[in-house]
Amino acid sequence: MKRILYLLAFSLVIFTGCKKEEATPTTGDSFETLSTYLVAEDLDLPDMLAGWITARPAEADLTTFLGTYDILDIRAADKFAVGHIEGATNTSLGNILDAAKNTSKPILVVCYTGQSASHAVIALRLSGYLDAKVLKFGMSGWAASFSAPWEGAIGNEAENHAGNWATAPGSITATGSFAYPTYTTSATDGAGILKERVEKMLTGGFKGVANTDVLSNPDNYFINNFWALSDVEHYGHITGAYRVNPLSIENDLLKGLDPSKTIVTYCWTGQTSSMVTAYLNVIGYNTVSLKFGNNGMIYDTLESHKFVTPTTDLPVVTE
Repeated sequence: MKRILYLLAFSLVIFTGCKKEEATPTTGDSFETLSTYLVAEDLDLPDMLAGWITARPAEADLTTFLGTYDILDIRAADKFAVGHIEGATNTSLGNILDAAKNTSKPILVVCYTGQSASHAVIALRLSGYLDAKVLKFGMSGWAASFSAPWEGAIGNEAENHAGNWATAPGSITATGSFAYPTYTTSATDGAGILKERVEKMLTGGFKGVANTDVLSNPDNYFINNFWALSDVEHYGHITGAYRVNPLSIENDLLKGLDPSKTIVTYCWTGQTSSMVTAYLNVIGYNTVSLKFGNNGMIYDTLESHKFVTPTTDLPVVTE
């Protein structure tokens, strides 16, 4: 029911397009208007991170899995043609909302690694498709023949930047308190601002940064380690990193983020951080996701949450 109500809300914005063109751009209170709306509609970041990812099925469960979802594959058309999941529709990150209009079941978004799909799922969930999910590790986790993007990314890059990696337990930077971001919008109501901001995020594409850049230049970023404190103390972290987790609009927890800097979020695999990055960009922060997370920086040290090339392939179809 809530999905239908959201879709109606966005439809109203479209049908009143002439009024939108006449609206005077507003600044300052846009963040407050949007954040109030998101909390009231149960669209805060913790809501977006509830049940957002699913792993590939066991081969015996494949038929049920395929019948559960409408699968949207956002890889390039030539890669899609080489092989894709049966029944999948090829689209793009920028066109994900248009493709979603032709679905009737929960949406499963597929990409190369699970990272750009996370941006897409934030857009979908904020647009009324609250049961949209990411395929964990993307096509890399579906079949070994598609695993090259992940296989080429896992590593121990932190060893090459020992001066900018704080070994366990490290000393995480104390959380500060900052102002909220400000920005200009054409819409003046929460639903309209949200639609506008989601479209802006999708137009901007996937926002990711290589670990070599962050490890070489940590002072260029506001770095947020999106781990539990016990994990930070066990593994260490990038020098100068903060740990603002949980993150939510409620209780002013976002004030731990500095909107004047480029915010880098990192996690285990780059998939959760991509969700966080997309959401923060929608609400006005300048954020990027550290690609492949700690799998690319301390892979050999990790005791869990590691990408492993599939030993058995699930079937694909070609065009």
